Amino acid sequence: MTDTVLLERRGAVALATLNRPKALNALDSQTLEGLEAVVAQVAGEGDARALVLTGAGRAFAAGADIEAMRKMTPLEAEAFGRLGHRVFGALEELEIPTIAAVNGYALGGGCELALACDWIYASEKAVFGQPEVNLGLIPGFGGTSRMVRRVGVAWAKEIILTGENLKADEALRIGLANKSFEPEALLDAALAAGESAAKRGPVAVAMAKRVIQQGQDADVRIAHAIEQQAFGLIHATRDRDEGMDAFLQKRDPVFQGS
Repeated sequence: MTDTVLLERRGAVALATLNRPKALNALDSQTLEGLEAVVAQVAGEGDARALVLTGAGRAFAAGADIEAMRKMTPLEAEAFGRLGHRVFGALEELEIPTIAAVNGYALGGGCELALACDWIYASEKAVFGQPEVNLGLIPGFGGTSRMVRRVGVAWAKEIILTGENLKADEALRIGLANKSFEPEALLDAALAAGESAAKRGPVAVAMAKRVIQQGQDADVRIAHAIEQQAFGLIHATRDRDEGMDAFLQKRDPVFQGS
């Protein structure tokens, strides 16, 4: 796809790798645009059932490119923030499950990128943080909103307002990461989770993800109404028939995604 973001297939799972290891996979405009192209390709091809995102080398992504940001005018910085929001929003809106396999540093924009994925698996060597305040900045790629939704207001404030890093065990304890693994086992674990999701009814997975996304900020009565409508609609799919028939016939379902 591009030199900055590599895309490959591992069975039913797409694997995207940030590929600027010498720069600790810092998120400059070119890398963000490469990630946007990868997300668009995965969405357009439509045959991957999950996406795993990781980084080459010893970092997942160590933030944005500070040297490039130092030269930005306020208008250029706003445009850079819009680019990051657009790319991460497209990642978040993918209909398939997205898993961040955080193999090392996930700082600043890198932490925000992980937060834009559906869930996070972390290496025991992973380090998370939103250190922007140390530079006189604030998060610019969605960290202030997604961190709150991931770990709650109080933890989000402590992480963002102190600018201090968290190791994998603490990230796991507060719910920032779902699970942690020995470094050599991380990628296989993330791919296995993707394969597990890939075996389920793809229409149901996509619809359940959308209901969660739409319902998380809604009044609970509206969230329940969204779920009720989706529950009715899913009964019109062939996958629903196949899944229930397979259960009653005590066999594995063969889902077609329709």
